[in-house]
Amino acid sequence: MYIIKLLINYFITMKRGVDYIGVGVGAIIINKDKKIFCHKRGQKAKNEQGKWDMPGGGVEFNETLEDTIVREILEEHDFVIEPVELLCVTNHILKEEGQHWVAPSFISKIKSGEPKILEPEKCEAIGWFTMEEIKDMDLSMTTRHDYEMLLKKYPNGLPDLYI
Repeated sequence: MYIIKLLINYFITMKRGVDYIGVGVGAIIINKDKKIFCHKRGQKAKNEQGKWDMPGGGVEFNETLEDTIVREILEEHDFVIEPVELLCVTNHILKEEGQHWVAPSFISKIKSGEPKILEPEKCEAIGWFTMEEIKDMDLSMTTRHDYEMLLKKYPNGLPDLYI
């Protein structure tokens, strides 16, 4: 019985992305002005603190990728998005931080609301940025990959999601 209790306790305390590979979905949110929403990761973010990032979060058991990203944006920034299409998947392996994530990213549009910072310990700043502005920002690994994939897929500019 003691061994079973130890095993149960071990599995309860396991951390996604650290003790096993985590899945964290991201949103590339494009507004009507063809700017992209980014936030700066705070000191209590799970990783890559201080980096600019296209927001997202961890997938929960029995939750779709699309439902996850809608939930995460609402929880973290208080607005509703609609995922439009899967852009790419990033192998988000942070050896120096001891983390491993698989990170699909969805091009998304706003359905309602205005972004706010609801978790100031995890998010220091927010803003809307052009592709030109983003290229020179200190980006997280997944956001750098998303940016490169956007350039590859849309070399003549971001799509208009609101037509």
